[in-house]
Amino acid sequence: MAPSYLSPGVYVEEVDRGPKPIEGVGTAIAAFVGYTEKAQDPRNGKDLLAKPTLVTNWTQYSEAFGDFVEGAYMPDAVYGFFNNGGTRAYIVSVKTLGVPSDDGKATPAAAKLQSGDEKSPAEVLEISAKTGGPSGNNIKVTAKPDPVKEGEDPTFTLSVTDGSETENFPGLSLKKGSNFVETVVKQQSKLIDVKVVAKDTKLVPVGTSQLEGGKLDTKPISLNDYQGDAAKRTGLGGLEAIPDLTMLVAPDLMSAFEAGELDKKGVQSVQQAMIDFSENTRYVFSILDCPPNLSPQEVYDWRMEVNYDTTRAGLYYPWIEVADMMRPGKTKFVPPSGMMAGLYTRVDETRGVHKAPANELVRGALGLEINVTKGEQDMLNPVGVNCIRSFPGRGIRVWGARTLTSDPAWRYISVRRLFSYIEASIEKGTQWAVFEPNDYMLWGRLSRDIRAFLKNTWRSGALFGRTEDDAFYVKVDEELNPPEVRDLGQLIVEVGVAPVKPAEFLIIRISQWSPEGGE
Repeated sequence: MAPSYLSPGVYVEEVDRGPKPIEGVGTAIAAFVGYTEKAQDPRNGKDLLAKPTLVTNWTQYSEAFGDFVEGAYMPDAVYGFFNNGGTRAYIVSVKTLGVPSDDGKATPAAAKLQSGDEKSPAEVLEISAKTGGPSGNNIKVTAKPDPVKEGEDPTFTLSVTDGSETENFPGLSLKKGSNFVETVVKQQSKLIDVKVVAKDTKLVPVGTSQLEGGKLDTKPISLNDYQGDAAKRTGLGGLEAIPDLTMLVAPDLMSAFEAGELDKKGVQSVQQAMIDFSENTRYVFSILDCPPNLSPQEVYDWRMEVNYDTTRAGLYYPWIEVADMMRPGKTKFVPPSGMMAGLYTRVDETRGVHKAPANELVRGALGLEINVTKGEQDMLNPVGVNCIRSFPGRGIRVWGARTLTSDPAWRYISVRRLFSYIEASIEKGTQWAVFEPNDYMLWGRLSRDIRAFLKNTWRSGALFGRTEDDAFYVKVDEELNPPEVRDLGQLIVEVGVAPVKPAEFLIIRISQWSPEGGE
């Protein structure tokens, strides 16, 4: 309706005729589902178990979810994500291993220290971790006698370390008093408690003991723990409310498999739930791990057994050797998915989502569980198993870029993720058009805005074509929108794009050639 002018004067009106730019959405925001040492908001102490929580660096993760812990690959996956270029991640802890949860009890790690009497050593101290669960298994306690002072009872020094923190308590005694070992350690130690078991209070403990036996007795993990509840915002269900999520990783499926909580069918059921989540949300890509300790032939057989067929997931093999953060100087093998998510982010930011996340160095990788040969990859690559390989002088690199689909049009991860980026960007950038008058003016504005976005996408190298007309088209006209379509309240816009695809096979043909006219 036109404005009313009832009296003389100058009237200034704002008319919105300019384009509404479509901005590209983020492509590298990951969700990690698995086990953590704890799950507690450092600001207010609230429980974060099963609740998606955003972290943007390793420090934020460790404050809320703890450090590296025995029995969990989540910390290694998140650390590898940030180390390989990851920037933002949502953490969903379905199980805590360092502190008791509502459905279990924590058993503290324990050890004993004996006296230094070689002829008849006696037990002097019983030591236990203050925090229940596997984290206590990292604690080492060393007892040394102090220099003996004439006329005074012998004393000793306790040194306690968990690999990252060290405590020293000199001048301790088994006698009750100001330096009574039980009282001093209880008041000052963050790591252990002690109990005197020696009858002779003049004895002193000597030697080093590693605490062990710490565990968390919880109910076995199940598919329901991973699926969660959308209404309660837990598990995978809780991730549905996060609009900018683009990647999904579940490294501790393999922890559950190794612990016997899930068999191969159980692993398959959770990975299928991840794939279903990606299909339903449309813009999330699942990064899957193979089970550990499998030969290339066994991986091929497992891939044929699970029989995944989706454009929205990629599978990686083998496991990667990394530094064991809980045991300085040692290494261990971890599932590759966390590092792959970080590598996706790095490629997106340095080259663009259209670049295949392959032929890229894996940061933090010290070795591989098995060195896959070309012949073995010839068997695995066609069925969608993306191999990670070691090349002399070039380091450890991702050497595969395929989805798990049987449809050749969607064979490559970069093509799938590029379309997800384009679709999500257009969907978000055209929300203004809903309920606008469905007329030629609206058609023209939509065509102009979408073309402008795709032109920038083409200029970035994501679309194939010498000209923009070769690279994409946008159609919105009466042929697509006759009266019967408009009467239903619908407006149809047809968009076609020509994505660039990776040069997976570089074929160089060489022959003898004579410049004098011979063939």
